[in-house]
Amino acid sequence: MQPIGFIGLGIMGKPMARNLLKAGYPLVVYNRSRPAMEALAAEGAVLADSPKAVAEQVDVVISCVSDSPDVEAVALGSNGIIEGAKPGLLYVDMSTIAPATARQVYTALKVKGVDALDAPVSGGDIGAQQGTLSIMVGGDEPAFQRSLPILQAMGKNIVYIGEAGAGQVTKACNQIVVALTVQAVAEALTLAKKSGVDVARVREALMGGFAQSRVLDVHGKRILEGDFQPGFKLVLHRKDMNIVLQTGRETGVPLFGSAQVTSMMDALLAQGKGDLDNAALVTLYELLAAID
Repeated sequence: MQPIGFIGLGIMGKPMARNLLKAGYPLVVYNRSRPAMEALAAEGAVLADSPKAVAEQVDVVISCVSDSPDVEAVALGSNGIIEGAKPGLLYVDMSTIAPATARQVYTALKVKGVDALDAPVSGGDIGAQQGTLSIMVGGDEPAFQRSLPILQAMGKNIVYIGEAGAGQVTKACNQIVVALTVQAVAEALTLAKKSGVDVARVREALMGGFAQSRVLDVHGKRILEGDFQPGFKLVLHRKDMNIVLQTGRETGVPLFGSAQVTSMMDALLAQGKGDLDNAALVTLYELLAAID
C-alpha cells in the first residue's frame, strides 16, 4: 500500500493517523510536539522533522491542524509541503479553515503539479477514534476518487461537494448547525433544571421524540454529568464560527443565530473556559439563571 504522510497529531489527527496505520498504510508523521509522534512511532510510523520532509517521502500527504494560518505554513511556508512535493503528489487537508484559504492553497500547489483537496471532517474525537467521521470534500473530482480509499479508513459518510473550497463551505454550514443545536440543548436543559424537574428524564423524553439528535445524546450526557473534558474545545468551535461569520460577510448572508451563539462563546472565553468542551455553553446559561 502506498505510503501516506500525516501532519498534525492533535485530538483529531492522532486517532485519524492511527486508523490509517490499522488499515495497513505505511505512515510518515510530523507534529510540532514530539510526544504524539513518538506514540505513533511505537506503532510503526516513521518520524519526519518537517512538512517538507514528509512530502519528500510519500505520494499522499494529509494534514489536520488548527487554523488557516497553520495550513498556509504547512502547505506553502518555509520547509512546507510545497518545497518537498513532486509533481503528482496528492495533498488532502482535513483541517477546518476559511474557504478562501483552501482555494489559495489549491491554486499555489496546482502550479507545482500537486492536486489539493479540502476535506474537513465532522464527528468529533469519538468519530475520529472509531473511524466513522463525516468527510466533506472540495477540489478536482479525479483527485477525490484517488483519495477515496484512504478517506474510507477514517470516515463512513464521505461526500464530494464540488470545486476547491466547497468542502470548507460545507463544514461552515455544519458548524452552524452544531453550534445552534448545542445552544438549544443547553438552553432547554437549563430551563428544565431551573424548573425543578428531573433533567435526566427530560433528556430521555426528548431523545424519543422529534428533538432527538446526536448533540442531545452526546452533549446532553456531558451536561448531565458536568463533564466538560474536551471532545471539541470551545476555543476551536469559536474559531470555526469566525470562519462562518467571515463567509457570511463575504457572501452577503445574514447569520443572526450564528452571531448570537458566537457572542456567548466569547463570554465563556473571557471567563477562561476556552479549553473546555463546547458543551460548556450550558455554564453561561446556568450562571445567568442563578443556578448553583
